[in-house]
Amino acid sequence: MKIDIKNLTLSQLVEEFGKFDLPSFRARQIFKWIWQKGIKDWELMTDISKPLRTRLAERYSIGDLKLKARVGSAKEGAVKHLFELAGGERIESVWLKDGTRRTVCVSTQVGCSLGCEFCRTAGMGFVRDLTAGEIAGQVLAISKGQTERITNVVFMGMGEPFLNYEASLNAARILNHDLGLNIGARKITLSTVGIVPQIREFAQEPEQFKLAVSLNAADQETRERIMPIAKRYPLKELIPAVVEFTEIKGKRVTFEYVMLKNINERRKDADNLIMLLAGIPCKINLIPFNPYPESKFQAPSEVDVVRFREWLMPDLPAVTLRKSLGAAILAGCGQLAASSLNEKEK
Repeated sequence: MKIDIKNLTLSQLVEEFGKFDLPSFRARQIFKWIWQKGIKDWELMTDISKPLRTRLAERYSIGDLKLKARVGSAKEGAVKHLFELAGGERIESVWLKDGTRRTVCVSTQVGCSLGCEFCRTAGMGFVRDLTAGEIAGQVLAISKGQTERITNVVFMGMGEPFLNYEASLNAARILNHDLGLNIGARKITLSTVGIVPQIREFAQEPEQFKLAVSLNAADQETRERIMPIAKRYPLKELIPAVVEFTEIKGKRVTFEYVMLKNINERRKDADNLIMLLAGIPCKINLIPFNPYPESKFQAPSEVDVVRFREWLMPDLPAVTLRKSLGAAILAGCGQLAASSLNEKEK
């Protein structure tokens, strides 16, 4: 079986080519052809000799995602993409326009095994992990359909990046490389529900990628209720791992907080959040729940959201209200399911 060359970081490609006495500059050439120029056919790599192109094509494939459909919401500045993988599975990715930022939200798994109660992807169950090439390939494919340069990438789509750690990290490295998509490390964010061992491992990585933690509740009982993984990685283990990350990296972490009516937006929830995060260099993103057809939760009112933020502000000043981009086309946080997309423009 051929090796999909898009799954290899540049350093891995140099090592792979070294097995066949190919010089490192060949790896750089090919990496640039694939990731900067988006070339999918060996025959189009014109600065490589015909015999070498033939040799490479015999051993390596160049994976590709098939765009099945996309739907846009001009009002919200969001475009959702439905991709089909080589095995026929489908994933969703989202392009978002917010001020000067042009962000792509990528998926890291087909489905998800974690069963978070407020997330539509959970209803799919888990199918498989994506490869590094499939993850980074979402950004490449979307970039080819946009006239504006992508400035940010967030690993916040379908799946849990830290349960597909190696592929997610390698995808981030591909996107970050100056011969790849050349997106700054500080513009790439990996999000996790709180997989403690990988948070600690992530802290040791040399790159300056950012970390976001999907917190959503500041007491163990509520968090277990809406996020079953909290039983395995309770707050008493999660928070020290996050503190360790901030100390090693010397940077703050982002806590994502999906607000659910009558679940986690009461005064006692704000007080618990203040106590839990006291002294941690962090930013809190408040995200009003994005409803979807089969959801059992409701979003709090705008008044309740603003009031919750005001409760936090004196003690946790870095609190932002995240605009819901793409909710109208089921492209908002927690709404991706690879089954809802149609080609109608909103």
